[in-house]
Amino acid sequence: MRKQRPYYNSDKDKERIEVDRHRRARFRDTKYRKRLKKTQGGSTIKGAQTRLKQFKQASILAVAMTGFLLLVLTPQDVSFSQEDSLDTAPAESIVEESVLADTIEPLEEEFSKAAKNEALNTARNLWEGFYANLPKLLVAIVTLLLAWIIVRLVKALLKKILHRWKDIDAIITLVGISLWIIAIGVAVSAVAGDIRALLGSLGLVGLALSWSLQTPIESFTGWLQNSFQRYYRVGDRISVGEVFGDVYKIDFLTTTVWEIGAPYRQGFVQAEQPTGRLVTFPNNEILSGTVVNLTRDFPYVWDELAIAIANESDVELAIKTINEVASLLLRDYMETPAREYRKILERANLSYEVAEKPEVYISANESWTDIIVRYLVGARERRRWKSSLTLNVLKELNKEVYKNKIIAVYPRQQIQVVDHAGTPVDFRTKTDH
Repeated sequence: MRKQRPYYNSDKDKERIEVDRHRRARFRDTKYRKRLKKTQGGSTIKGAQTRLKQFKQASILAVAMTGFLLLVLTPQDVSFSQEDSLDTAPAESIVEESVLADTIEPLEEEFSKAAKNEALNTARNLWEGFYANLPKLLVAIVTLLLAWIIVRLVKALLKKILHRWKDIDAIITLVGISLWIIAIGVAVSAVAGDIRALLGSLGLVGLALSWSLQTPIESFTGWLQNSFQRYYRVGDRISVGEVFGDVYKIDFLTTTVWEIGAPYRQGFVQAEQPTGRLVTFPNNEILSGTVVNLTRDFPYVWDELAIAIANESDVELAIKTINEVASLLLRDYMETPAREYRKILERANLSYEVAEKPEVYISANESWTDIIVRYLVGARERRRWKSSLTLNVLKELNKEVYKNKIIAVYPRQQIQVVDHAGTPVDFRTKTDH
């Protein structure tokens, strides 16, 4: 269908319609820009973060290269600077003569010659500085090669001597790092020669490293601290920050665990059982977070099971019955771990009474009563024992002998009838009349 052209009765109508059209067009453009801004907000922030990261990396590289050039290309004699003044003198005279020239072409030619001479002088000075430092560079390279050989020999020797030590990996790493620091210091001092160039170069390089390697340095420090303090080892079940699982591998910078689910964690396993996923976190979490180890010194944990009963139940009978069921299931299992736990507490001067069989407690809730069973089980067996205990308690409470004595919690609704004066009225009595 062909679109008809608008019909204008007068110039005023034409002007009014055109103004309305432009207003609608501007309104559509404004809505489009707002919608585009909303949709591109996340990408804009991400792009800004990416550009900031690239700028940071470029600045770090520039600072590091500046420090390296100061070490390699710094002239060692004053004669180079004197040669510069001698070499640039003809260029200055040429420039002065070119300024006095009457034509433009000779002026441009003289300027190009001066620039060419300046570039050649700069390149020659750089090459002479590098050539003068070449023997020192060779000494530095030989020093680093000798350090590499010495570090390998020392590590092999320490492994044979300290093979029974628990912290052998951390000790070997510290010795290797110390030897490398000494070797690098000797190499840098051999190349720099001048103490001012050495200090300036080390300052720039150290600044660049502090910018770029902050997280790796913290992670390595966390690994050293864990190596000596033994917060966790391979095979321990730990919780660090948002990570919960069994330790699979400990590296210099990261730790990898087999993830374990939990009811309070998002995921597809809402219980303390393996999810099958490997999770890696940086070792600096040890320095900034809380490390919870469930199995390092004592592979058992205290667990609880809450059974809700109605307030109309015989609470004392419920406590007695549930206690008998829990003791029958867990008493023999708890005796040995409870005694071991008591000894650990006594060695730490934290001795207190440790129950060798399940204990039952009571807690009042909103409209029911909780019977809570507290017991000791293996850290990796919580779900299995809780399921067995729940099943045994349900079987016992469903017996005919406890009918109308131990009542399960049920939804309830209470309705109160009042008269016009606001006085409660017995609804059953009122309906009887």
